[in-house]
Amino acid sequence: MNNKSRSDSYAAAGVDITAGYRAVELMKQHIARTTTPAVMGSVGGFGGLMELDLTGINKPVLCSGTDGVGTKLKLAFLMDKHDTVGIDCVAMCVNDVVCVGAKPLFFLDYIACGKNVPERIEAIVKGVCEGCVQSGCALIGGETAEMPGFYPVDEYDLAGYTTGVVDKDAIIDNSKMAAGDVIIALPSSGVHSNGFSLVRKVFDVENSDIKTPLEALGGKSLGETLLTPTKIYVKPVLALLEEVKAKGISHITGGGFYENIPRSIPDGLGAKIKKEDVKVLPIFKLIAETGGISEHDMFNTFNMGVGMCVIVAPEDAEKAVEILKANGEDAYIIGEIIESEDKVTLL
Repeated sequence: MNNKSRSDSYAAAGVDITAGYRAVELMKQHIARTTTPAVMGSVGGFGGLMELDLTGINKPVLCSGTDGVGTKLKLAFLMDKHDTVGIDCVAMCVNDVVCVGAKPLFFLDYIACGKNVPERIEAIVKGVCEGCVQSGCALIGGETAEMPGFYPVDEYDLAGYTTGVVDKDAIIDNSKMAAGDVIIALPSSGVHSNGFSLVRKVFDVENSDIKTPLEALGGKSLGETLLTPTKIYVKPVLALLEEVKAKGISHITGGGFYENIPRSIPDGLGAKIKKEDVKVLPIFKLIAETGGISEHDMFNTFNMGVGMCVIVAPEDAEKAVEILKANGEDAYIIGEIIESEDKVTLL
């Protein structure tokens, strides 16, 4: 830390640069957990460096993704719990790039806040680092911007960015998908990080008791349930791809089934899914009942208990489910690919 680096004038305007230095010192222990042999240097420079290991990759293609946590952050503010939203931030990025078969290499985060409280920034970054560990990528840099007058002193925004690599010949591009292929569901951990503007409206979270345990949620409070971090699917999916050819992968985010599953399906084909086969989580039933939301809108907004779908040939379906289960995913079959102009048919 530079002991001479302090501006009284800047501090009087609401920006304490020494708090930023302290936040960096606090987060270093968490960042160390994510470091891989390919990382060069340490956090604090003007750019993050990583040596690219292309062992086993003949035609390297980089794949990047960026996203944020959205209004789920409002729940973190209300619960005063900040060590899980970082997982959401990482998940929203790495779960996207793995859909094309890419292995995430590194991650960068961006935190903008009204007031830099070092311990709170540490908690946020701790979650980011946990997400990086779960996905096998390194946190090699980031930015914390203190913006008084732009954000309330107790609020912040959080976004991130990842880059992964995939062999050009192994990119998942749906070109071989055909009628009869099987759709495998990977369960979600909850609402993940999408649809929270509707969730907040349904439960009026800013004016309601969200900390009392509810029987409908298995004894957990509404706040605790909604803050459950997004599941990260990178390692199970990469393990699957080592043994089985996936014809399409969809990360079920905002827009639910109707918007995300079609993104992995070519023209002329569609997904046929039996609603009764979808293992809907209790939180979604509570949202629908409390808000009087139609079944269509639920499936068109939320993941409904399915965070990712993998499409494989019928002869590979049983093996794929076994591999995913061996890697910690309670995967199950929810449908098949059919010839159809309707991208998603829910029966």
